[in-house]
Amino acid sequence: MIATLPSSLLAAIPVAIAAGFVSFVSPCVLPLLPGYLGFLSGSLGTVSVRRPGRTVLGAMAFILGFTLVFVSYGALFGELGNTLKTDQRTISIIFGVVTIVMGMLFAGWLPSAWLLRERRVHFLPSATVFGALLLGFFFGVGWSPCIGPTLAAVVGLASSSSGASAARGSTLAFFYCVGLGIPFIVFALFGEWATGTSKWLRRHQHTLAVVGGIMLIVVGVLEVTGLWAHFVIYLQDHLQVSLPL
Repeated sequence: MIATLPSSLLAAIPVAIAAGFVSFVSPCVLPLLPGYLGFLSGSLGTVSVRRPGRTVLGAMAFILGFTLVFVSYGALFGELGNTLKTDQRTISIIFGVVTIVMGMLFAGWLPSAWLLRERRVHFLPSATVFGALLLGFFFGVGWSPCIGPTLAAVVGLASSSSGASAARGSTLAFFYCVGLGIPFIVFALFGEWATGTSKWLRRHQHTLAVVGGIMLIVVGVLEVTGLWAHFVIYLQDHLQVSLPL
């Protein structure tokens, strides 16, 4: 059986993936990368390059943990959009304004020290695969305020689209987790290279934050002006992607 991917979802998926990556390079996630990888490898405080298989397995469990949290958020807001679908234009404007404000916060153009500051884990579960899953869950719950700007853009797109639903919201949240989670796996696979890349990303963190903030602002403006809906209609008329089910 072949299913056609809805144009609104097709347009939003790249944004969700990009938003996830922007969250990864944010000041409250990237600085903690060595500690995360050290925990996931079973060697707290250091990045293990001798056991990449265990580190990758731990990283996948960690990603699963925060994916459960964020997909739940996406489903909740997607269902909210479905419930209020008669006021779709109003919802689009509200979420667009929120996304613009979040983008300005992320770019550092509004006071945001409380939002984007580096956070620390004060409780660590045992250094096992299940412990990594728990750590991912705690990350999803505890770091939500910090990565809120990018996550808000994703759930906003899920809630304000014409086909808003819990399934669509959870799908976009899943792809957000893909963008956030893939760098963890890449860094877990390539320990020495990851160390140098992490330093480069930290040196250019401000620039990356500004670029990410501008991306969110653009998405918000498209929602407020209604241009996002026109873009979705354009895709619907000119492009369809079919998936085998």
